Amino acid sequence: MNRQIALDTETTGLDPVKGGHRIVEIGCVEMINRVRTGRVFHTYLDPSREMPDEAFRIHGLSTNFLKGKAKFADVAVDFLAFLDDSPLVIHNAAFDLKFLDFELGMIGFPALGPGREVIDTLMVARQKFPGAPASLDALCKRFNIDLSTRTKHGALLDAELLADMYLELMGGAQSSLEFAQKILAGANAQEKTAYKEPRLHEASAEEMASHTEFLKKLKTPLWLELSSSS
Repeated sequence: MNRQIALDTETTGLDPVKGGHRIVEIGCVEMINRVRTGRVFHTYLDPSREMPDEAFRIHGLSTNFLKGKAKFADVAVDFLAFLDDSPLVIHNAAFDLKFLDFELGMIGFPALGPGREVIDTLMVARQKFPGAPASLDALCKRFNIDLSTRTKHGALLDAELLADMYLELMGGAQSSLEFAQKILAGANAQEKTAYKEPRLHEASAEEMASHTEFLKKLKTPLWLELSSSS
């Protein structure tokens, strides 16, 4: 089973160390073999600080809305349990991991980054489409993924879009179709090689003699009874 977690966060700003910024939303989407299972982890977080206007314009999460929500320490154990040791799929992983590792360090937990497989779809997209726009929006548009419900950034919604985009970015939908076609072609080929044209068969002289001797041993053959009664 190839389990991966598409992950996204929303924050109060760009730097947790120099700017004192915090995570305000976490969204995680479980994938098995690059397909969403429907299992998610989602939470809003009280950052214990005011929301800057520039950040509010991006995700729409206000200071009043977040006040009284859970603190990161309250959800850390459940969050890590959901991740387990699965590889993470993140768009611009350095940003999210910087904040997550900072929050984990604040409560005495080890960082996520070291020793864990992380697939950064931003890096993958830049290698695959050099010079082309590589934002999540741009990649969703490239792969015709519906963005109609995305009026603002949101961690869970973006994680769901990321999971769908990741499938396309890695050739998942096309690969699945090609794989199915290969299986079908293989089955057809096997069927063709297994089928043989019927050959004409004529009894040999030895087989005819054996059959005649066998008939002599029959006292009242069924076909004689049928012919006499008709």
